[in-house]
Amino acid sequence: MAIEDPVRIKTIPEFHRLRGLPGPAHPLVSVVRFEDMRMDARNHPSSWVLDFYAIALKKNFHAKLRYGQQVYDFDAGVMTFMAPGQKIGVESDPGQPIEHSGWLLIFHPDFLLKSTMAESIRKYEYFDYSVSEALFLSDEEEVILNGIIENIRSEYRRSIDPFTQHIIISQMEVLLSYAQRFYQRQFVTRQVGNHEVLTRLEYALEQGFTQDNLDKNGMPSVVSIAQALHISPNYLSGLLKTLTGKSTQQHIHDRMIELAKQMLSNTGLSISEVAYALGFSYPQSFSKLFKSKTSLSPAEFRDSHN
Repeated sequence: MAIEDPVRIKTIPEFHRLRGLPGPAHPLVSVVRFEDMRMDARNHPSSWVLDFYAIALKKNFHAKLRYGQQVYDFDAGVMTFMAPGQKIGVESDPGQPIEHSGWLLIFHPDFLLKSTMAESIRKYEYFDYSVSEALFLSDEEEVILNGIIENIRSEYRRSIDPFTQHIIISQMEVLLSYAQRFYQRQFVTRQVGNHEVLTRLEYALEQGFTQDNLDKNGMPSVVSIAQALHISPNYLSGLLKTLTGKSTQQHIHDRMIELAKQMLSNTGLSISEVAYALGFSYPQSFSKLFKSKTSLSPAEFRDSHN
């Protein structure tokens, strides 16, 4: 069975047209209600790619949302964040209407031109969470974000003037800042899932530092560890920072130092051989990193334990 190519939607007006909505009040930004987009699964694409940003709050969603490598089936409020070019899909029973509530904020990158947000939007790591998890909201958090969305919607429906872009972008920045705060809260409150990630991290590091993998792939990288956990690198580092106070790279270095100490204490390998065994191309790089972490050179550490 052939895999269906995702439908690519290039503009805000095209999105409105394909969803059976009236034309947008502004060509580069729009807020739409999911209640206004009732569609039959038989003529709804299974996946699509947008050439613009999309921030969604979905509730009472009677289908499964595939967001990156995760599938969500939910009734409570869940937010997703998509940057241009990311893929999202829906799994539902054929012939059943796809009904849900909530809102969708969509805005084209051109709307951000000549504003500081054109660059600052890159700092919001959750736009890179397409391989991780969505944001689960409390009722209070929903109320806060709904108010901001209503402000955006009201503003672009007024007569467009020189202040329109600045006011809307200011509201968007407030929305994204709240989302960042709520993600930090989620790191703490979703303890079961988060601690499961820590367990899987330890296993991934253990596997990454086996001699076979070191010989084949070199020292594990942040990207390779994140891929093993099916989590984006930025999300993983953010989660680890909240739970442990350390980034992914620091966890990798800690495991490397632990293994290096064992090799220096329990084997007769030279400093260079230890470095090569740990995946370093240059022994000097190993010695420099080891000293920065332990305040001792590898030779000094070995002497102190013999």
